Amino acid sequence: MLLLLALVSVTLAHPFEEDFDGNRVFRVSVPDEHHINLIQELANTKQIDFWKPDSALQVKPHTTVDFHVKAEDVATVEDFLEQNEFHYEVLISNVRNVLEAQFDSQTRASGHSYTKYNKWETIEAWIKQVASENPDLISQSIIGTTFEERNIYLLKVGKAKPNKPAIFIDCGFHAREWISPAFCQWFVREATRTYGREIHMTQLLDELDFYILPVVNIDGYVYTWTKNRMWRKTRSTKAGSSCVGVDPNRNFNAGWCEVGASRSPCSDTYCGPAAESEKETKALADFIRKNLSSIKAYLTIHSYSQMMLYPYSYDYKVPENNVELNALVKGATTIYLAAGGSDDWAYDEGIKYSFTFELRDTGTYGFLLPESQIRQTCEETMLAVKYIANYVREHLY
Repeated sequence: MLLLLALVSVTLAHPFEEDFDGNRVFRVSVPDEHHINLIQELANTKQIDFWKPDSALQVKPHTTVDFHVKAEDVATVEDFLEQNEFHYEVLISNVRNVLEAQFDSQTRASGHSYTKYNKWETIEAWIKQVASENPDLISQSIIGTTFEERNIYLLKVGKAKPNKPAIFIDCGFHAREWISPAFCQWFVREATRTYGREIHMTQLLDELDFYILPVVNIDGYVYTWTKNRMWRKTRSTKAGSSCVGVDPNRNFNAGWCEVGASRSPCSDTYCGPAAESEKETKALADFIRKNLSSIKAYLTIHSYSQMMLYPYSYDYKVPENNVELNALVKGATTIYLAAGGSDDWAYDEGIKYSFTFELRDTGTYGFLLPESQIRQTCEETMLAVKYIANYVREHLY
C-alpha cells in the first residue's frame, strides 16, 4: 500500500509523460523570403513545434516566428540560426521549468477553481453543478460526442424568454491553449455572480442568450493533461495513417484546406480528410446551423498574441461590414491567412459579428501562461466581450 501511495504522489508531481526538460522556445526575426525558405527548410529537417504562426507555411516577411525545439535539437537549431545570420532570442530557455511553474495559483481548492486550470473531469462536474445551482439563468445540453465518446456540453446562459437573440462563444479548440477554457468558465462565473447586481450584465442576460461551449476539443484537452502538454489537435485516428488528430480550426467549410492548412495527417495544421470530418466540429456546426436565426454573433477564444481577428483569414477579402467590424475591434488585423477556420465559416453562414480572440500573452510564456494571470486575462477579455455583446444588442439584424 505504501508503495502505491508513493507512486501516486510521483505521478501527480509530473502528470505529463512527455518530458520537456531542456526544450527551448525561440523567437526568430524573418526579414525576407530567403529567410522564410530557410525556416521552411529547417522545419523539414527537424521536428519544429510552431507556436506562432501555426506552421512554417504561414511565415511572412518582416515578422517574427516563435517555435519550440526538443532538447536534442537545440544546439543544431542554434547553429543553423547563427550560420544563416538570423536575429533571434530565446523566449523560454527550459520549457519544463515554465511548464511546472504554470501551477502557481495561490488557491488551495482541491476541486474546481476559476483561478486555476481545471482538468476535464473537474470542468464536466462544474458544468452540471453550475447549471443545477442556477436554474433561472443556466440550462445545460449535450450537442454531440467526441471521437473518444466524451459528451460535448453546451451551456445556455440568460434569463428565459422566448425568441431571444443569442451570442455563441466557444473555448478550447486547440488543446494546449489552456487559458481559453478558463475564460469560458470565467464568463459563466461573472454571469451568475453579477446578474441582478450589475446593470450591464443584467441587461445583457435579460435581452440576449449566451451559448457557451466550455471545451470544444475535449479529447485533446485531456491528452494535454495526461500525455503531452503541447498537443493541439483532436485525437481522431484514420485508417492508413499512424498520425493522430486534425486541427479543428482548419476543419470548417470556409476555403477548406486552401491556405495555411496542411493535407498531411502528421501536420499540426492538418485540415482533415474533409470539411467537418471531426465529430467535434460537426457538432458545433450542426448546432449553429440549427439555431442560425437566433445567433447574431460568434466569438471563438484562442491564445496567444493578444489580438482580435475577424473575417476573412482564408483570403485577403474584406467582409461587407468591414468598417463596422474594424471599428468594433479598434483596428485589429488578421495575423496570417488560415483556411477552414470557424470564424470565417460562421460569417459565411450569415453571422455578421464573428471574431477570434487571441488571449494573453505575447510570447513570454506562450501557451504556458501561469495561473496567476488567469484573473487579469479573463477580466480584460470580459470587458471586450461585454462591449461586443452590447454593440450586438443595440444593432440586431
